[in-house]
Amino acid sequence: MDPQDLDRLNELLEQDVEIREKIKEQVAELDKKTRNMAGVLNRIHSTPTESSQVTWLSCRFIRLIRLPIVPVLIDSVRPILQSCQDTSAAMAALIPLNQFWRFKEMWSSSLRTAVYSAAFVEYLSSGKLISLPDVAKILGKEEWKDRFSLAVEDYLHGLISLVNELSRLAVNAVTLGNFEEPIRISIFVKELFAGFTMLNLKNDTLRRRFDSLKYDIKKIEEVVYDLSLRKLAAPKKEQVDSKE
Repeated sequence: MDPQDLDRLNELLEQDVEIREKIKEQVAELDKKTRNMAGVLNRIHSTPTESSQVTWLSCRFIRLIRLPIVPVLIDSVRPILQSCQDTSAAMAALIPLNQFWRFKEMWSSSLRTAVYSAAFVEYLSSGKLISLPDVAKILGKEEWKDRFSLAVEDYLHGLISLVNELSRLAVNAVTLGNFEEPIRISIFVKELFAGFTMLNLKNDTLRRRFDSLKYDIKKIEEVVYDLSLRKLAAPKKEQVDSKE
């Protein structure tokens, strides 16, 4: 082999190693942010929807004011979520043009956790499903798509993680005295599952994770059944009507 060719190959290998090391640094930063968000959001399982604050009206009377807690928790996550775009920008600046798929697997796991966090925040805020374009806007920019973007499979993995967490929340909400939340979760998850069934998923990790959603749905249905049996929550139809 020509010595000049060998030198060129070695140079390309060294450049590749250098790029990967720099990307790893940014992935570690993204990991740190996603862990912080997941840690804060995990508090939802032990956080009541409201707290009581005592206000003195006079020397003889007091009043209990119900203060919402969940919005405060959500607001503490939003700045971290928004800052993920800074890390995405740093990664996009490192990746050569049109080489997104070459390096994608380095940050897929972290990005899926970020998608989960964004989807969970959206559910807690509005009860709705966040769309792929909306998550992509939070985590990146359109002009980076040839170097850094949100792949469809990473978005779907994040949604599956959301369902996993909502099945936990359905149980823990009951222990906190919130008997309506499991019914809302049940409606939301079943609609999301119906959407997944219409996707042409290949027999890979995504397909296996999708199949596991059946166990989450069963867990949620058992909670809803117990609530309806004890008449602790309004029927599903009434909940849907009230949302409309």
